[in-house]
Amino acid sequence: MAAAAGDDAGMDAVQRRLMFEDECILVDEQDNVVGHESKYNCHLMEKIESENLLHRAFSVFLFNSKYELLLQQRSATKVTFPLVWTNTCCSHPLYRESELIQENYLGTRNAAQRKLLDELGIPAEDAPVDEFTPVGRMLYKAPSDGKWGEHELDSILIIVRDVKLQPNPDEVADVKYVNREQLKELIQKADAGEDGVKLSPWFRLIVDNFLMRWWDHVEKGTLSEVVDMETIHKLKE
Repeated sequence: MAAAAGDDAGMDAVQRRLMFEDECILVDEQDNVVGHESKYNCHLMEKIESENLLHRAFSVFLFNSKYELLLQQRSATKVTFPLVWTNTCCSHPLYRESELIQENYLGTRNAAQRKLLDELGIPAEDAPVDEFTPVGRMLYKAPSDGKWGEHELDSILIIVRDVKLQPNPDEVADVKYVNREQLKELIQKADAGEDGVKLSPWFRLIVDNFLMRWWDHVEKGTLSEVVDMETIHKLKE
C-alpha cells in the first residue's frame, strides 16, 4: 500500500482515506458474494483486467413530488469520473454486516441511505430505507482515465421524496433537479461536447436502456409493474 500511496501523492486526502479504508463487496456475475477488496484496488483498471475484480454498487434515482430527477455533478477531487454529471447518488455497499443483508436488497438500501447523507446531506428520516424500490440490476465496465475505472454489478434504486439537501463539497460539485426535457438537453450538450458537460457511463447506460420507461411508471404510481431484479443486464458503453 505504501508504494501505491506514493504513486498517488496528488490524491485528495479525503478520497485517499476512502480509497484505502472502504472495503467493497466482490461478487461473481450472478451477484454472489465472493470476497472483499479495497475501493482502491477495485477501481484500478490493471487489477480489474488482470483479476477480473467485479464489485457490488448501487445507483439511486431520487424524484421529488413534481417528478423531477435530482442530478449531481461529482466533485473535482473524485478519483474516478471527476466533474461528470450523474444520477442522484452512485456508490458501493461496503463489506460490513448491515450492508451485506441480502433480503430484499436491504444491505444495498442501507448503503444508499448512508451515502445520501454523506454526499448530499439528506437526513435518514428524509430517505427511509423502506421507501427505496430496487428496480433492476446491470453489469458494466468503464475506464475513467486509463489508470482508474469501474467494473460493477449495479443495483438501481428509485425513491420519490421531497428532501432537504446540504451537498458535501468533498463529494459533490453541484446539484440540480431536471424534468425530462431538461435531461434531454443535458444529454444533447454532452453528446455535442458543449459547455464541458460530461455524463457518467453508468448514468448514460441507465438513461439509454431503462430510465424513461421507469419515469412513466414513477409518475403513474405503478413502478412495481416494471421491477425486474431477476435479470442482470450486461451492458456496454
